[in-house]
Formats: sequence, structure tokens, C-alpha cells
Amino acid sequence: MSVIGISEALQSTLNLDSPPIALAFVQEVPTSLPLVSQPAPSACSLWRRAEREVFFAPAEAHFNCPIGSMTMGFEMPAEVEGKLMELVTTMVDQKYLDEDEPKHIPSVPGKKSGIVYGPLDQFPLAPDLALVWASPAQAMILEEALGETQWNDVPGVPALGRPACAALPLALQESRSTISLGCMGMRTLTGVDDSRLLVVLPGSLLDEEMLNSLENTRSANRHMFSFYQEHKALFPVFNG
Repeated sequence: MSVIGISEALQSTLNLDSPPIALAFVQEVPTSLPLVSQPAPSACSLWRRAEREVFFAPAEAHFNCPIGSMTMGFEMPAEVEGKLMELVTTMVDQKYLDEDEPKHIPSVPGKKSGIVYGPLDQFPLAPDLALVWASPAQAMILEEALGETQWNDVPGVPALGRPACAALPLALQESRSTISLGCMGMRTLTGVDDSRLLVVLPGSLLDEEMLNSLENTRSANRHMFSFYQEHKALFPVFNG
């Protein structure tokens, strides 16, 4: 199935407010795409622009956010490395991070010149990742469809906090969806509503099997909604 069909199915089945976006990490600069010529305040701020258009952002466009540059796996000049160390020190001093946490924050491996961003339904490459802004109810249905909420021997979907962008390399490394509850930096720099979570899907999951499972899950939840509505009606004292 095409990325257009996948995007449309995600939006319609989950009733999303914002379109899913896609990312691809590339080694060569794609000359056929618009280039972000000005540095962005953060990697996550580029996600919102990607809701509107396809573009290429080189590594240096991300350097105003040392944490985001690190999680995206860019080679950083000494000046940015220094700012990263200063920022991490501040976070630890403010008890925002524990001192043992920074060494465990994942990053996207491999050399890359930058990232191609854009709406999933317009994406010109095979996406490495898709990002979805979802309410808790929408995220629950999506994760049910992916099998991440099942009670079995495998732990369920990770729910991460800060930094929010660390959910991207983790989804790539483990080839499974991840959820970020959204760090203060992401919420400030993207302006995303506090009612939304970030769901990160590796490109390997974006197929017809997932969409069939999503539709089946949506149908099952509609059935259970009716069941619980009828059950609730039996207890009018609790229906205020």
C-alpha cells in the first residue's frame, strides 16, 4: 500500500487532528527538495513544519538544540558538543535528569547529511519513521492494533519522557512503536497541545497488515463502547 493510503487510513480510522509526518535519514543531499536554509530552534520544531511540506534539513539546521542533534545522531562540531555538555549539566543540576541518565539516551546510528521531513501522504522516499500526534484514546487503539498492549511475556510499548526526541532512535533500534509523553522542550518548541502524545512508528510497520489490524481494533472498540454504555445505564446513580 502507498504512503498516501497509509496516511489516509491512519487519519480516518483514528480521527487525527494533525496529519502523520515522515522522516528519512539520508547520506546525500537531495537536490530535488526544498532546503531549510535557516537553523531551527530544535529538531522537534521541524516536525510541525513537516505537517505542511516536504523538505530537507541538513545536520547544521538542528544544531540549535544539542540534545536533538545528539538523539538524531549527527556529528557535532566542538562548539555544539560544548553546548550539549553545558545543557546536560544544567539539566542534572536542576534535577531534570539524574546524573546517570544522559549516557543511556539513545541516538540514531550511522553517518547522515541530514533528514528529509514531510507529510506521510506526500513523502517521496521510503520513510524510516512516521510520527503521529495522538490523544491517549487514539494512542491506545493504535498500540492495541500493533499488539503492544497484549498481556504476554514481552513488555508493552515503552512510554518515554525527556527528551521526547529519544523516542525516535528507540523505535528504529527496536523496530517497534514508542510513545513519548512529551518533554517540556518539545511542548514549548512545537506548541503541541498538552492533550496529545507522540507516537513513533518505524517504517517497517507501515503496511497493509497494520492497517487491517487497526480497522479490526477500531471495530472491536466500538463494540465494547456499546457494551459499556449499556452496562453503565444499569447504574443511573453513577450517570450524573
